[in-house]
Amino acid sequence: QVQLVESGGGLVQPGGSLRLSCAASGSILSIHAMGWYRQAPGKQRELVAVITSGGSTNHADSVKGRFTISRDNAKNTVYLQMNSLKPEDTAVYYCNTKVVITSTLHSYPEVWGQGTLVTVSS
Repeated sequence: QVQLVESGGGLVQPGGSLRLSCAASGSILSIHAMGWYRQAPGKQRELVAVITSGGSTNHADSVKGRFTISRDNAKNTVYLQMNSLKPEDTAVYYCNTKVVITSTLHSYPEVWGQGTLVTVSS
């Protein structure tokens, strides 16, 4: 079974920075893509950024130039560096993986983390 554990959320003032981490566990052989989504109160969940195993990235227009996604394949961990945070970045941030293959050759098309709350407020 594959599990995702997120950390790094919290309260930060506008203009501040936070770094989110998400570690995948479960005898993993490979993960095609890892990403971050967010859901603000009353809004739909939206993609923030995604990174493939080869390092290709895609960031939502709303975070380009402020957020950077990266990953450590050896640790099966994905990071989201968030700078110049704005109140509108306030949301629950969810880690997501696409196509996880384990050592027992099980394939998990999609796995979600439990979410971590980021609050940007003065």
